[in-house]
Amino acid sequence: MTGRPDPNPALIALVERLRALGYSFTTVTPATHARVNARPQAARARNLRDVFGWSRPFAEDLLPADLFAAMHAAGVLVRDGDAWRSAIRVSSLDGELFVHSAYPPSTTDVVFFGPDTTRFVAAVVDHLAHRAAPVRRAVDIGCGSGAAGIAIAKRAPDAEIALVDINDAALAAAATNSRLAGVHGTVPRRSDLLADVAGAFDLVVSNPPFMLDRAGRTYRDGGGTYGEGLSLAVVEAARTRLAPGGSLVLFTGSAIVDGADPFRRAATAACEAAGLGWTYRELDPDAYGEELDAPAYAEAERIALVVLTVTRGAPR
Repeated sequence: MTGRPDPNPALIALVERLRALGYSFTTVTPATHARVNARPQAARARNLRDVFGWSRPFAEDLLPADLFAAMHAAGVLVRDGDAWRSAIRVSSLDGELFVHSAYPPSTTDVVFFGPDTTRFVAAVVDHLAHRAAPVRRAVDIGCGSGAAGIAIAKRAPDAEIALVDINDAALAAAATNSRLAGVHGTVPRRSDLLADVAGAFDLVVSNPPFMLDRAGRTYRDGGGTYGEGLSLAVVEAARTRLAPGGSLVLFTGSAIVDGADPFRRAATAACEAAGLGWTYRELDPDAYGEELDAPAYAEAERIALVVLTVTRGAPR
């Protein structure tokens, strides 16, 4: 992809029609999604939430004719035997509707959206509420659907906000979601971390992949020993690009081994070496417990969800 991706007008029209119909949906984890969809009564869609949230097959006559036509125009209809499926999901967050990938999230170019997106956006919004200095320039690294960058744009409407990702599908979704939210300061662009964006930032935010994924899916595989590799790379990239008074809000997961947190140790050491202040907190001490059955986590006792906030002091 070159240049700035354009929003998809047909997809915008489809989601606006859903909004007019009062649609809302809270996306769950893939594990919960699988359990709920395995119930006998969940074999076929019965309403809009089943179609656009639960990714269930549906009969054409389930939907209003204009909505089915809007799906066709947006290119999101997929045949499933004698039924249809939606190629996208639409989820609610922060008063907006967000387009992202359908379930199951099995391909390498999945646009991820789930409970961690909600936690990440909440951490960013909380940081903005307590931040004294204005945000003029921000970047969301690995933006996915663009949810965090859009949340910043709603609260700092004069800011320039780069939404960066290496996934072209994510950049396209972020462009469409920005238009749906009515924000104007977001600029989706392809970049590996901060390699292809210049200058310093008042605010850097990121929710990178933090699992070890045997399938190597980009949206999920964090690399390193326990999935911490990409999170540490975000810290390294951001620590040289924070403007005076600037901050990094990193939402990630960390495998706890024998009571110790290797990610915290490495990330905070890097911050201190650069003369940066930091705070670190566990939002959830025990998430994704099913991952502990994998051989890669044989030494881990839990996976915690954490927020690392890094700050560069203002000039004196």
